[in-house]
Amino acid sequence: MKSLAEIQQMMFKCHVCNSEEFHQALVSEIFQIEGKFYLVEQIPVRVCSRCGEEVFSRETTERIRVMLHSELKPIKSISVDVFAYPPESKAS
Repeated sequence: MKSLAEIQQMMFKCHVCNSEEFHQALVSEIFQIEGKFYLVEQIPVRVCSRCGEEVFSRETTERIRVMLHSELKPIKSISVDVFAYPPESKAS
C-alpha cells in the first residue's frame, strides 16, 4: 500500500507547464492584508522541477490563513524599504 506522500507525489501536475516532476522546499512569502505586510518564513512548498512554479498545499494555505488572522504575535519585526516601479518613458 502506498503512503499518502507517495500518492500526493503521483497526483502532482504543474498548472503552468504540465510537468509531473517536483521537489519539496521551504520558502518565505510576503502577504498583504488590509494594507499591512506580513512575512512568513519556512513555508513548505512543492516546486516544479521544470519551470520553478511553487505550489502550497491546501493544508499549508489554511495554516497560513489562520496564523495571519489570529492573535498570534510575530516572532520578530523588520523594517522594509519600499520602491515604486517607474513608468516607462515614452519615446518622442
